[in-house]
Amino acid sequence: MKKIILIVGIILVSCLVFIAFTKQEDSNQTTTYYFIRHAEKNRSDATNKNPDLTTKGKRRAKLWQRHFKNKKLDAIYSTNYNRTLATARPTAEDQNLTITIYDPRNIDYQEFKNQTKGQSVLVVGHSNTTPSFVNAIINQEKYQDIDDSINYKLFIVTITDGKITDKVIDIK
Repeated sequence: MKKIILIVGIILVSCLVFIAFTKQEDSNQTTTYYFIRHAEKNRSDATNKNPDLTTKGKRRAKLWQRHFKNKKLDAIYSTNYNRTLATARPTAEDQNLTITIYDPRNIDYQEFKNQTKGQSVLVVGHSNTTPSFVNAIINQEKYQDIDDSINYKLFIVTITDGKITDKVIDIK
């Protein structure tokens, strides 16, 4: 009987230690978001609402691929437009990831944060949707729409233990 009580006690203590370790591990998770606007789009046809990238835009997409080459990404999100998908594609192929399509007009930001917790995620959007997405993640109205001629801003948001840090850098 004493052996059974001892075994049950050891199992119980082991379970409690495991639970405490798992909770501590969860709270130490870091989530990193990289937000970019699509690369330069073809403006030759003003009526085309879904243009492809220009030659310069394709070069920029490759620049983003090189920038993220040594950063392990867990997921890549893009709006469903030729220019955003073409911007995301080289990085996705390099990292062997499937691009997940999102609709910036219909996104549950809290659900997105829950689904991507502990991951490193690239999000490709537009001059107006990228700053809005960043603002939603950081819970502030900090960033404004990006000038339509700027395609080189990288917004980085890091969340660790509920602490949010953000910065913007230019990748030219």
